[in-house]
Amino acid sequence: MVNDTHTGPLIIAIANQKGGVGKTTTTINLGAALAEQGKEVLLIDLDPQGNASTGLGIDHDQREVTTYDLLSGEVSLTDAIQKTNVDHLTIVPATTDLSSADIELMDNAKRSFLMRDVLRAETSDTSEYDYILIDCPPSLNILTVNAMVAAHSLIVPLQSEFFALEGLSQLILTVRDVRQTANPDLRIEGIALTMYDQRNNLSLQVEDDARENMGDMVFNTVIPRNVRLSEAPSFAMPVLSYDSGSKGSKAYRALAGELIARTTDKKVA
Repeated sequence: MVNDTHTGPLIIAIANQKGGVGKTTTTINLGAALAEQGKEVLLIDLDPQGNASTGLGIDHDQREVTTYDLLSGEVSLTDAIQKTNVDHLTIVPATTDLSSADIELMDNAKRSFLMRDVLRAETSDTSEYDYILIDCPPSLNILTVNAMVAAHSLIVPLQSEFFALEGLSQLILTVRDVRQTANPDLRIEGIALTMYDQRNNLSLQVEDDARENMGDMVFNTVIPRNVRLSEAPSFAMPVLSYDSGSKGSKAYRALAGELIARTTDKKVA
């Protein structure tokens, strides 16, 4: 376990309302890097696109039980978990069924607490896990809110591009709303700069701005633009399995090391 004092896994939502920022790539590869370091990791695919499931080799015909079934209360967490080809890394997969969640959950008074009830209920058997990572959809909808209410903290992938910090402000406002209404202990674990090109002045400027405005909240590790990172999902595997020596693999190992250092000795309930 992450430490000897907490009573369950650390639940981290990987969230950014903007698409194409490396959110799912970060979820898959951070999960794989944590698993490589001997941590037990459960990945919850909460994105209707199901890219995290595909990227970990879960074919569509293998997704008979999904996060949609979990939110609907039709199955238990144990019944929904599947093994991946990565040791110590399991997943609850997703399908496009999730895309109807906003409408179907509209009349449910507990609609924002469904994932929290699944992951934090006393009856949930999550004791074997060190980390639960939730891959959120690229929008601030009911699914993302469910993840924030369930999570202890967030990791925010931030693409090294113009206006990146402006997009972050809306996410921070949503985090404040969730703190005030449903999850007062929610914190931002860290901001991960992604698609970073050290030869590009814009990447350097975004990094400077992020560190100036967000301080230690920004991880020291930056995730580079890397061909191997882009290729790995088409082979249905994390980059650490596809090309263990690539720059992308080394970066996610470093990010996992930082996360472990930040979260060791943190007590969660």
